[in-house]
Amino acid sequence: MEKTEVAAVAAPGPERLDSDGNAWKQAGSSDCDEADSDLISKLPDDMLSAIISLLPTKDAGRTQVLSRRWRPLWRSVPLNLDARAKLPGSPAHPHTVPVSAVSKIISQHPGPARRFSFSGFHAGEFDAEVESWFHSRALTKLEELHLCCHTRINSSSGLPEQSQRLPLSALRSASTLLVARISGCYFPNDMPSMNFPVLTQLSLIYVSIPGDVFHGLLSSCHALESLYMSGVCATTGRLRVSSPTVRSIAFHHWPSEKAAQLVIEDAPHLVRLLIPYASQDGCVTIRVIRAPKLKILGPFLPVLSKLLVSQGISPVSSANWMRSVKVLALRSSGYALHTVLNILRWFPSLEKLYVIFHPHRYLEMDKEDDPQYDPLHPIECLQTHLKIVIFKLFVGHEKQVNFARFFVLNAKVVNRIEFELFDYKSESVAYQHQLLQVENRASRGAQIQFRSQPVRSDLDAHKHIHDLSVADPFRHCQNWVRA
Repeated sequence: MEKTEVAAVAAPGPERLDSDGNAWKQAGSSDCDEADSDLISKLPDDMLSAIISLLPTKDAGRTQVLSRRWRPLWRSVPLNLDARAKLPGSPAHPHTVPVSAVSKIISQHPGPARRFSFSGFHAGEFDAEVESWFHSRALTKLEELHLCCHTRINSSSGLPEQSQRLPLSALRSASTLLVARISGCYFPNDMPSMNFPVLTQLSLIYVSIPGDVFHGLLSSCHALESLYMSGVCATTGRLRVSSPTVRSIAFHHWPSEKAAQLVIEDAPHLVRLLIPYASQDGCVTIRVIRAPKLKILGPFLPVLSKLLVSQGISPVSSANWMRSVKVLALRSSGYALHTVLNILRWFPSLEKLYVIFHPHRYLEMDKEDDPQYDPLHPIECLQTHLKIVIFKLFVGHEKQVNFARFFVLNAKVVNRIEFELFDYKSESVAYQHQLLQVENRASRGAQIQFRSQPVRSDLDAHKHIHDLSVADPFRHCQNWVRA
């Protein structure tokens, strides 16, 4: 059924398909009658083309059977092609086309292509077909590429057990690519020179890449604004970032025997450094050498994540990039207050703090050698800058209450302290105020607010990693903490 339907979409002839997939003859005058009552069909061609270009592949192709008015439009708009190899035992995706239909669709469409997505295939599958597709006329000026090889991750090494060599033919559209997402592939050592003059968004997921190739890849992205890395392994060297244009970096490392290290050597326009889905078992070292405009950082677990600055500068002395941070998100069980307070000394200009509580099994405790808070040596941000504190996933057990109470009693200029609870009951607010000693709050004008924890999906949270229009990505990031 599906193959017949897609074939008809790709190359309509004298017979067309109804909604049940049955062929029927063209009706000469009925098209005109339908057009008279069809207001959408009276729109200009450029508006109809814009509508079709945003539709999923199947739906865009089906517009050809609406009327004569629509019939030529599909071939005239940039191709939006989403193909997925069907995994054994899994149902077909309703908005993707099967691999068997891709070659016919590409041969019938003159191009260019706005978007091409190919996912669900295993390493070594469809190599000949992929080469043919990327050498076709339809994909010569591709703007958005999603290439996602299905792979399994080795729990010990954190690396894909088998990955697909990145097809070099996929780089034929390098000059026009705006968005690229590569998953389950490895970059060979002998990568040719690359040039991505307009690429603004790059995602690398479960990718193995030599350190020098990674550095060369970023150096060839002259307009890059957002970089997302998840499970990226440097097969040689380290992951080094030098980019004069990047504004957002998100870095996620799955737990493995091999520690991950990201070195941000020079990022003069970097505004946010996000660490989503951080694992309590992962050993992540992020070394920031130069990022003078960094304002948003986190969420990370202070006792496990390692944040280093350039050699010769200790965190306590606050490197320049630390002084620029205005919004910080930390993860905590509530059992390591002094560890968190020592972290806050690194960020004297901090204005907004998120504390994302997590379950007890990720238990971290204050270390005996951690300096205890001394009121004679106050924390600068608590005295002069911190305006908003938000506690997410607040349960209200004793340790969490003690943790939050410190900020109520010591944040001198805070305007608002928010508590987000899964089980919010308005009748318990007075009791919580009593436990937190709200009447003795350090900032007399501070508002103490309780509300229900908003429910959002991982997909909703993930969208904000690349969305630079979102001023505060942590508002949506409770899903970034794995339970």
